[in-house]
Order: sequence, then structure tokens, then C-alpha cells
Amino acid sequence: MKSKITSGFWHDRLKVNAQRAIFHQWEQLEASGCIENFRIAAGEVDGFREGWFFADSDAHKWLDAASRIYASFPTPELASIMEAYISLIARAQQPDGYLFTYNQIHFPNDRWKNLQIEHELYCHGHLIEAGVSHYQATTRTEALTIARRAADRIVEDFSDKGAQYTPGHEEIEIALLRLYQVTGHAPYLNMARQFIEQRGRDPFFALSIIRQNASVDARGKYVQQKRQEYLAAHPTFKPFQVPPGNAAKKPKNATLRWNLSALSGKYFQQHAPVRKQTVPVGHSVRFAYLETAIAMLARETGDKSLVPALEQAWERMVTRRMYVTGGIGSLPGMEGFGNDYELDPEFAYAETCAALASMFWNWEMAQLTHEAKYSDLFEWQLYNAAAVGMGLDGSTYLYNNPLTCKGGVTRKPWYAVPCCPSNLSRTWADLGKYIYSSNENEIFIHQYISSETSVEMDAPVKIRIESELSWKSKVRITVVPSAPAKFTLNVRLPSWLDTQTTHITCNGDLIAIPSPAAQNEATASGFDPRKSGWLHIKRFWNSGDVIEINFYISPQIYRAHPKVKGHQGKIAIVCGPLVYCLESTDNPHVDIFNAEVEITSLESVFDTALLGGITKIVGLSKTGETLTFIPYHLWGNRGESTMTVWINE
Repeated sequence: MKSKITSGFWHDRLKVNAQRAIFHQWEQLEASGCIENFRIAAGEVDGFREGWFFADSDAHKWLDAASRIYASFPTPELASIMEAYISLIARAQQPDGYLFTYNQIHFPNDRWKNLQIEHELYCHGHLIEAGVSHYQATTRTEALTIARRAADRIVEDFSDKGAQYTPGHEEIEIALLRLYQVTGHAPYLNMARQFIEQRGRDPFFALSIIRQNASVDARGKYVQQKRQEYLAAHPTFKPFQVPPGNAAKKPKNATLRWNLSALSGKYFQQHAPVRKQTVPVGHSVRFAYLETAIAMLARETGDKSLVPALEQAWERMVTRRMYVTGGIGSLPGMEGFGNDYELDPEFAYAETCAALASMFWNWEMAQLTHEAKYSDLFEWQLYNAAAVGMGLDGSTYLYNNPLTCKGGVTRKPWYAVPCCPSNLSRTWADLGKYIYSSNENEIFIHQYISSETSVEMDAPVKIRIESELSWKSKVRITVVPSAPAKFTLNVRLPSWLDTQTTHITCNGDLIAIPSPAAQNEATASGFDPRKSGWLHIKRFWNSGDVIEINFYISPQIYRAHPKVKGHQGKIAIVCGPLVYCLESTDNPHVDIFNAEVEITSLESVFDTALLGGITKIVGLSKTGETLTFIPYHLWGNRGESTMTVWINE
């Protein structure tokens, strides 16, 4: 159910996304040679292919993002660029539907090579998703036709193949399921199901990985040789210089752990069949994409046998393998999960794409189970682990997101692997679909974002939300049925609300707020989305009925689990759905890593001059110094700095 975001915090960010970010990303894709690769593959220009073997995916993901943006912010300029790109990939696509410029340019006789590493299926997945999104945004079929030709090629080449023919980087499964939802063509559903069901069933996976790594290295050396020959023959050619990547502090045994994870199959989620994958392991983006696809498959087919493993993996992630920001992935190098309670804030990789992938998974789980905890984690990751990835100007980004930075991590206009910028843009552009859902006699409000929608029930019902979050405390929900109607409005009670101070009324009448359910196991980070729940308001609704919520947001203190090393005597400060941090820019004369905060001194203050107008938190250190805390997602917007989320108490 899509809604229109009307004002406030997210409306402002979506405008930046539509007016600046999407065009900046296209400029970078052109400058880096990513778009030129398709012109070379189409035989239209002479040149040398630039970028990683999976670079095609970044261009396809841009089209996906642009299409979703166009649905809400249509402009002739964006339409023109999309049309030109769609025409280009149509010319580059081979007659039988295959499109992968790395092989088409360098190895024209090779296909579906090194599936665990070179990501042909991943690239085709983003091509298919772009086609679906463009069709949904415009009702035009040019991109959808390209997507279906690619999907038909995959169905033809992979149907009924064995476990060794599963993708290394999950994404194609989501794409095929989305394509099935649009077309109703059963082979796409069956192909997605096969890829999911075949995972973890190759008894010789370690040998396969060794062989594929050798092949990737040999192919890479061949490409490098050809590159040197091309540069020698074209001395005026100047390759695009990508800014150096962010620093990522690694544990001493990082390489050994990566090798062991890869050989065991855990890095690729190939270590066990999906119904036995109850612990989040390996590359965190791949893991969350797989979980998203499994949940989608369970919804489409009604196969409830898939659900218990999803629930157990989510529980393990939330209680033992997730940062207080909602970030996932504690091991740089592997870009993946560590062991239980291994959550060093400085080592934290917490890739932006991993947060987005987790949000996709949480949305599917919310629809599958109707449990509020999934929407709660979606919100938390949206405001913290994901929002930090894009700068306020829309043209600078973070790839990895540590919770302590002592230098070396800064926002950059582009990366050698620019997967995060367009992933952020497509998620922001589609944010309206994550606010509401409904069934025959219930409406669910998942997020408190200023918006409006229309719900088809026995009689159409319009819902309007006016939200002051995240800087202030008040939310107003207006219900406008076309005729008086009886149904249940389910309003999410966030895990972060204080039941003692929050007030909720319906037409002025106070509604009792139930206490959150007790949990058997405390979380590693102190944040616990399981405390969320639904307030079920069942009544006859009349036009203009109003629910008013005042959360009375104030600073709260979270503490890590005792098993998380290095966090004794430290606290994280949150306010509403936002995690806060100390940044050196606001505290130039303070040693932010050793300062001790007096908890009783903390207060929230709205500052119109700071970062465009935000609620900051101010307090005093033990030695009387003023401490200024800003939302974690805003750090790094004013040049290079140091930062920490966890503060000495």
C-alpha cells in the first residue's frame, strides 16, 4: 500500500534524494565508466571496461531508484535520463536476454562462471528489479520487457539444475519474486524457490570455492594484462580516480576468519539448508537479502515451514549480533557477522546496505506475522543505521558505519564499490509503502511519518498522519471513512516510548497503554524492538475521528549486555527513535573518548542553527565541561571528525 509523504523530517530528505542525490549518482556512474561499459558491450564505442565485474548492478540499481523517485517526483530531466539508459541496455542485451558486460566484453564465450564470486545472477537481479520498478512507476513496458527477457534466460539455463548452481550473492531471488508478483508467471516463482531451496546442499562446496577463486584470479590477471595493453596504446586515456575507501579497523585474525567462513559456506549462507539456518552468519548484506527472499516466498506460497528459522535467526541477531544503532556486521574484511556479543564499536562495519537489507527483511516479516517488533526494528534502522549513509547534501555517503571513529572515516562522493548510494535512494523513494498496511477489517500504522493514504475496505478509508517526529513529540492521526465503518486501527507502540509519560487519546478520550511484554533474554546492545506492541483500537469510525499521541520524548540511557567486551561503565544516549553521539566538531575542547557524562544533567534542546535545525542533547561532564550530542545519523556532515556513540558514565 503506497502513501504520499507530505511534510516533515522525511519529506525534506526525499526532496534532497529526488533533486540532488539521484542526479549526482548518475554523474558519478558516467564519470567512472560504469555507463560507458554498456556502450562498449553494445559495440557503439571503443574503450576499456571499468570497474569490478559486478559494476553493472550499480547502474541497474540507479534505474531502480530513479523509477521509484519518478513515481513521486516526476521531472522531464529524470525521465530523459531513464529513457536513454533503458534504450542503451536494450542495445547491449544479447538477443537471448543475457546482459553482463564483464563477460560480454572480456570473455564473450563464457557465461555463468564462478557463481559464488562474480555475481552474474546478482547483476541480473538488479536489472530485473529495475524493470519492475520502472513499470510500476510509469506503466511503460520497455524496461519490463528487458527484465523478462533476462529472467527467461535464467529460467531456461538454471531450472532443475543442482545445488552448485545457486548464486553467491543473494538478490536474484527477490527480483524473481517481485517479477512474479507483477506478471503472475509461475516459472519466475519456481526459479526463486529453487535457488532458495538448493542453498546449503552442495557437499563439495569447499572444493568449489577453491576452484572458483583460482578461476577468478586467472580471469582477473588476464583483464589486467589487457588493461595495461590498452593504456599503452591510448596514452591520453585517463581512468576515473575513485576516492580511497574508508578506514576499517580489523581484528588481527580477520583474514583467517574470512577464509574459514568462506570454505565452510557460512560466508555465502551455503552451509546448511535454509530451514536449518537459524543463526545469522557470513556476509551481512547477503544474509539479509536471503532472509527477505525466504519471507517473500513464505508469503507467496503459504509455506509455513520456512518461518521458524526466520524467526530464530532474527531473535539471535537482535539479542546477540546487532549494534545499538541497528547496524549489523561486526567484521571488516568479511563485511559480516562476528560471534555472539562481538560488537566492538570501532571495528563495527555495519555497512549501509546491510541496514537496508535488514529493513527489507523486517518489512516482509511484519506482513507475514503482523508482529510489531519487526516494524519497530525497521524504524530504528531507518533513522540510525541506514540514514547515516547519506549526507545532508545528498552527494556524500558512508559505506561502513563504525560507532567509534578515531579518524579515517569520512563521507565521500563515490566509492570503488558504490552499492550504497542507489540502494539508499531507492529505499527513501519507496518509503511511503512501509507506513501502512491492511487486511479485511484491520489497518496497521507501522511508522509515524507525515503522510496520507487511502485504504480499500468495505468502504474507502482515508488516513492522514501529521508527525513532529523525530525532533518533537506529537503525532496526530485523522481517520476519514467514506461512510461510518467498524474496523480495528492498530497503532504501533514503539519500544522506545515511556508508558508513564506517553498520552494517547481518541477524540479527546484517554486510552490506556499496555505495558511491554517481559523478555527472557536481554539484548547485547540495550535496544530491544521486542518491547514494541500494537494498540488495538476497535470501534465504529466516523469521518474526522482523531487519534492524538504525545510521546513526551526525553533522553534515555541504554547499556550494553555484560558479555559485550569493553562496554562496562559506558552508556548510549537515545531520544525517541534516534541514537545520539559525541562528535569532535561540537566538542572541540573535550576528549570525547574519555569524558564522563553526568546523566542527571542531560536535556534535549531544539537548535534551529545546528545542521539545519535539530534536537540536540546537552549535558555536563564530571569535570564540568559542556557536552553536545547530535543524532548519530548526522555525524560527518561538517568535514573530517572523530565520534563516539558509547560514552563513559
